Amino acid sequence: MQTTQNADPAELAKFSDLAHRWWDTESEFRPLHQINPLRLDWIEGLVPLKGQRVLDIGCGGGILADAMARQGAQVLGIDLATKALKVAQLHALEAGTEGVEYREISAEELALEAPGSFDVVTCMEMLEHVPDPASVVRACATLVKPGGHVFFSTINRNAKAFLFAIVGAEYVLNLIPRGTHEYAKLIKPSELAAYCRSAGLNLQHTRGMEYNPLTQHYWLSADTSVNYLLATQKL
Repeated sequence: MQTTQNADPAELAKFSDLAHRWWDTESEFRPLHQINPLRLDWIEGLVPLKGQRVLDIGCGGGILADAMARQGAQVLGIDLATKALKVAQLHALEAGTEGVEYREISAEELALEAPGSFDVVTCMEMLEHVPDPASVVRACATLVKPGGHVFFSTINRNAKAFLFAIVGAEYVLNLIPRGTHEYAKLIKPSELAAYCRSAGLNLQHTRGMEYNPLTQHYWLSADTSVNYLLATQKL
């Protein structure tokens, strides 16, 4: 029953309503398409994906999952937004992407079903949308093999992040739909690092992601004050 899952029905509805636009690079998902090469290169630089068994949690329409499969990984994308998953499956068929499949299941449920099954787990732009992010982190740690890697990306919680990620991105620049993020659900790097340590994940790398609205250019940096990425390894 979905009533016990670590998911906010309003959040699922929000992304389901936009599902048909996931692969439109000029839609509300344009920022995801723009940052995807950055995320992919960062992951690939730390763990070459070819031949790896990869799980993408909160995969949505499959933008990252599809890209990782094209790097030679065997990818399972999971999400609880039914419409988004159907879009992901349809895109894989239309694009002829091999090595990727999708399932409607929560991270916690899959952790009970298939512990220690993946070499790499990714959970990008998802933790700030669930009621209990620590639960997802624990599931990630359960799902990855010992010595395997788990990658996260999310948004910091501070005045600058509120100004840039919510006011700027949603209300001034209209990069993403208004109401996409709630300030109270944003997660400080120290909090995410604590969730990881508690789950047996060793923090290895941290990167920030910045955006220039004039050039519409994204890049990775050492500045984690707004968007940031975390690379961990299971002890």
